[in-house]
Amino acid sequence: MIASLQGLLAEKKPPRFVLDVQGVGYELLSPMPTFYKLPELGQTVTVLTHLVVRENSHTLFAFLAEHDRRLFQELIKVSGIGPKSALAILSGMDALAFRACILSDDFQSLTRVPGVGAKTAARLIVEMKNRFDDEFWNSLASHEDAATATEAPPDHVREAEQALQSLGYKATDAKRMIKRIDQPTASVEEIIRIALRNSWNAKKS
Repeated sequence: MIASLQGLLAEKKPPRFVLDVQGVGYELLSPMPTFYKLPELGQTVTVLTHLVVRENSHTLFAFLAEHDRRLFQELIKVSGIGPKSALAILSGMDALAFRACILSDDFQSLTRVPGVGAKTAARLIVEMKNRFDDEFWNSLASHEDAATATEAPPDHVREAEQALQSLGYKATDAKRMIKRIDQPTASVEEIIRIALRNSWNAKKS
Protein backbone atom coordinates (compact mmCIF):
# COMPACT_ATOMS: atom_id res chain seq x y z
CA MET A 1 0.00 0.00 0.00
CA ILE A 2 1.40 3.38 -1.01
CA ALA A 3 0.37 5.83 1.71
CA SER A 4 2.28 8.93 0.58
CA LEU A 5 4.76 10.19 -1.98
CA GLN A 6 7.29 13.01 -2.01
CA GLY A 7 8.93 14.16 -5.19
CA LEU A 8 9.26 16.76 -7.91
CA LEU A 9 6.17 17.84 -9.79
CA ALA A 10 6.96 16.77 -13.36
CA GLU A 11 3.64 17.21 -15.21
CA LYS A 12 0.28 18.90 -14.57
CA LYS A 13 -2.83 18.40 -16.65
CA PRO A 14 -6.03 18.52 -14.58
CA PRO A 15 -7.09 16.30 -12.93
CA ARG A 16 -3.86 14.34 -13.57
CA PHE A 17 -0.30 15.06 -12.52
CA VAL A 18 3.00 13.21 -12.43
CA LEU A 19 5.35 13.11 -9.47
CA ASP A 20 9.02 12.25 -10.06
CA VAL A 21 10.18 10.25 -7.04
CA GLN A 22 13.91 9.59 -7.40
CA GLY A 23 13.60 9.01 -11.13
CA VAL A 24 10.32 7.06 -11.02
CA GLY A 25 7.28 8.91 -12.37
CA TYR A 26 4.03 8.28 -10.50
CA GLU A 27 0.82 9.27 -12.27
CA LEU A 28 -1.85 10.51 -9.86
CA LEU A 29 -5.40 11.81 -10.05
CA SER A 30 -6.72 14.38 -7.60
CA PRO A 31 -9.87 16.38 -6.85
CA MET A 32 -9.65 19.84 -8.33
CA PRO A 33 -9.26 21.62 -4.93
CA THR A 34 -6.11 19.55 -4.41
CA PHE A 35 -4.90 20.23 -7.94
CA TYR A 36 -5.33 24.00 -7.47
CA LYS A 37 -2.90 23.93 -4.54
CA LEU A 38 -0.09 22.05 -6.27
CA PRO A 39 3.15 24.04 -6.65
CA GLU A 40 4.81 24.97 -9.93
CA LEU A 41 6.50 22.34 -12.08
CA GLY A 42 9.88 21.29 -10.72
CA GLN A 43 8.93 22.03 -7.11
CA THR A 44 8.89 19.41 -4.36
CA VAL A 45 5.53 18.31 -3.02
CA THR A 46 4.33 15.65 -0.58
CA VAL A 47 0.94 14.04 -1.20
CA LEU A 48 -1.16 11.49 0.65
CA THR A 49 -2.37 8.71 -1.61
CA HIS A 50 -5.04 6.07 -1.97
CA LEU A 51 -4.49 3.15 -4.35
CA VAL A 52 -7.50 1.74 -6.19
CA VAL A 53 -6.88 -1.70 -7.67
CA ARG A 54 -9.03 -2.94 -10.52
CA GLU A 55 -8.68 -6.00 -12.72
CA ASN A 56 -7.06 -4.01 -15.51
CA SER A 57 -5.65 -1.01 -13.69
CA HIS A 58 -3.94 0.37 -10.59
CA THR A 59 -4.83 4.03 -10.00
CA LEU A 60 -3.33 6.36 -7.42
CA PHE A 61 -5.42 9.22 -6.05
CA ALA A 62 -3.63 12.09 -4.31
CA PHE A 63 -4.58 14.55 -1.57
CA LEU A 64 -2.76 17.26 0.35
CA ALA A 65 -4.70 16.80 3.60
CA GLU A 66 -5.72 13.73 5.57
CA HIS A 67 -9.35 14.83 5.96
CA ASP A 68 -9.73 15.07 2.17
CA ARG A 69 -8.34 11.57 1.71
CA ARG A 70 -10.58 10.23 4.45
CA LEU A 71 -13.66 11.77 2.85
CA PHE A 72 -12.74 10.19 -0.48
CA GLN A 73 -12.23 6.81 1.19
CA GLU A 74 -15.63 6.99 2.86
CA LEU A 75 -17.33 8.05 -0.36
CA ILE A 76 -16.11 5.03 -2.33
CA LYS A 77 -17.45 2.71 0.37
CA VAL A 78 -20.98 3.73 -0.63
CA SER A 79 -22.57 1.31 -3.08
CA GLY A 80 -22.77 2.89 -6.51
CA ILE A 81 -20.05 5.48 -5.84
CA GLY A 82 -16.80 4.62 -7.60
CA PRO A 83 -13.53 6.55 -7.50
CA LYS A 84 -14.48 8.58 -10.58
CA SER A 85 -17.79 9.70 -9.05
CA ALA A 86 -16.06 10.51 -5.75
CA LEU A 87 -13.49 12.58 -7.65
CA ALA A 88 -16.27 14.46 -9.43
CA ILE A 89 -18.13 15.11 -6.15
CA LEU A 90 -15.03 16.49 -4.43
CA SER A 91 -14.15 18.55 -7.52
CA GLY A 92 -17.58 20.11 -7.90
CA MET A 93 -18.03 21.32 -4.33
CA ASP A 94 -15.86 21.79 -1.29
CA ALA A 95 -16.29 19.42 1.64
CA LEU A 96 -18.36 21.85 3.70
CA ALA A 97 -20.79 22.36 0.81
CA PHE A 98 -20.98 18.58 0.44
CA ARG A 99 -21.82 18.29 4.13
CA ALA A 100 -24.63 20.84 3.74
CA CYS A 101 -25.96 18.85 0.80
CA ILE A 102 -25.97 15.64 2.87
CA LEU A 103 -27.58 17.19 5.95
CA SER A 104 -30.30 18.92 3.94
CA ASP A 105 -31.18 15.73 1.99
CA ASP A 106 -30.39 17.51 -1.26
CA PHE A 107 -30.14 14.40 -3.42
CA GLN A 108 -31.08 16.35 -6.57
CA SER A 109 -27.80 18.27 -6.46
CA LEU A 110 -25.86 15.02 -6.13
CA THR A 111 -27.48 13.68 -9.30
CA ARG A 112 -25.58 16.42 -11.14
CA VAL A 113 -22.45 14.29 -10.71
CA PRO A 114 -21.78 12.04 -13.74
CA GLY A 115 -22.86 8.48 -12.98
CA VAL A 116 -24.89 9.35 -9.87
CA GLY A 117 -28.59 8.66 -10.31
CA ALA A 118 -31.42 9.41 -7.91
CA LYS A 119 -31.21 6.05 -6.11
CA THR A 120 -27.45 6.29 -5.66
CA ALA A 121 -27.75 9.88 -4.43
CA ALA A 122 -30.39 8.89 -1.86
CA ARG A 123 -28.18 6.02 -0.69
CA LEU A 124 -25.22 8.36 -0.47
CA ILE A 125 -27.13 10.74 1.82
CA VAL A 126 -28.32 7.94 4.12
CA GLU A 127 -24.90 6.31 4.43
CA MET A 128 -22.80 9.48 4.75
CA LYS A 129 -24.95 11.32 7.28
CA ASN A 130 -23.41 9.75 10.38
CA ARG A 131 -19.93 8.90 9.11
CA PHE A 132 -18.24 11.95 10.66
CA ASP A 133 -18.60 14.09 13.76
CA ASP A 134 -18.77 17.91 13.84
CA GLU A 135 -15.07 18.16 14.74
CA PHE A 136 -14.13 16.49 11.47
CA TRP A 137 -16.34 18.74 9.35
CA ASN A 138 -15.21 21.87 11.15
CA SER A 139 -11.57 21.00 10.43
CA LEU A 140 -12.11 21.24 6.69
CA ALA A 141 -10.81 24.35 4.98
CA SER A 142 -12.90 25.91 2.26
CA HIS A 143 -11.38 25.90 -1.24
CA GLU A 144 -13.62 28.67 -2.52
CA ASP A 145 -11.15 31.27 -3.77
CA ALA A 146 -12.14 34.31 -5.77
CA ALA A 147 -11.22 34.13 -9.43
CA THR A 148 -10.04 36.97 -11.63
CA ALA A 149 -11.97 37.30 -14.86
CA THR A 150 -9.81 37.65 -17.96
CA GLU A 151 -10.09 36.22 -21.42
CA ALA A 152 -8.81 32.66 -21.72
CA PRO A 153 -6.81 31.46 -24.73
CA PRO A 154 -8.49 28.71 -26.81
CA ASP A 155 -6.00 26.02 -25.76
CA HIS A 156 -6.88 26.61 -22.11
CA VAL A 157 -10.55 26.22 -22.91
CA ARG A 158 -9.87 22.94 -24.71
CA GLU A 159 -7.77 21.67 -21.80
CA ALA A 160 -10.53 22.57 -19.36
CA GLU A 161 -13.06 20.69 -21.51
CA GLN A 162 -10.80 17.63 -21.53
CA ALA A 163 -10.42 17.80 -17.75
CA LEU A 164 -14.20 17.91 -17.26
CA GLN A 165 -14.53 14.89 -19.53
CA SER A 166 -11.91 13.11 -17.40
CA LEU A 167 -14.20 13.71 -14.43
CA GLY A 168 -17.00 11.92 -16.27
CA TYR A 169 -18.87 14.73 -18.03
CA LYS A 170 -19.94 14.22 -21.64
CA ALA A 171 -18.14 16.32 -24.25
CA THR A 172 -21.31 18.28 -25.05
CA ASP A 173 -21.94 18.96 -21.35
CA ALA A 174 -18.34 20.08 -20.80
CA LYS A 175 -18.59 22.54 -23.70
CA ARG A 176 -21.90 23.88 -22.42
CA MET A 177 -20.57 24.29 -18.85
CA ILE A 178 -17.62 26.36 -20.07
CA LYS A 179 -19.68 28.32 -22.60
CA ARG A 180 -21.90 29.54 -19.74
CA ILE A 181 -18.94 31.36 -18.18
CA ASP A 182 -19.27 34.99 -19.27
CA GLN A 183 -15.55 35.69 -19.05
CA PRO A 184 -13.49 32.50 -18.63
CA THR A 185 -10.31 33.11 -16.65
CA ALA A 186 -6.88 32.64 -18.14
CA SER A 187 -6.05 29.79 -15.76
CA VAL A 188 -7.24 26.32 -16.78
CA GLU A 189 -7.83 25.46 -13.13
CA GLU A 190 -10.00 28.54 -12.62
CA ILE A 191 -12.08 27.80 -15.72
CA ILE A 192 -12.78 24.31 -14.35
CA ARG A 193 -13.52 25.64 -10.89
CA ILE A 194 -16.06 28.19 -12.16
CA ALA A 195 -17.68 25.70 -14.55
CA LEU A 196 -18.15 23.14 -11.77
CA ARG A 197 -19.37 25.71 -9.28
CA ASN A 198 -21.90 27.13 -11.76
CA SER A 199 -23.11 23.64 -12.55
CA TRP A 200 -23.81 22.85 -8.91
CA ASN A 201 -25.43 26.22 -8.28
CA ALA A 202 -27.68 25.85 -11.32
CA LYS A 203 -28.88 22.49 -10.04
CA LYS A 204 -29.66 23.87 -6.60
CA SER A 205 -31.58 26.92 -7.84
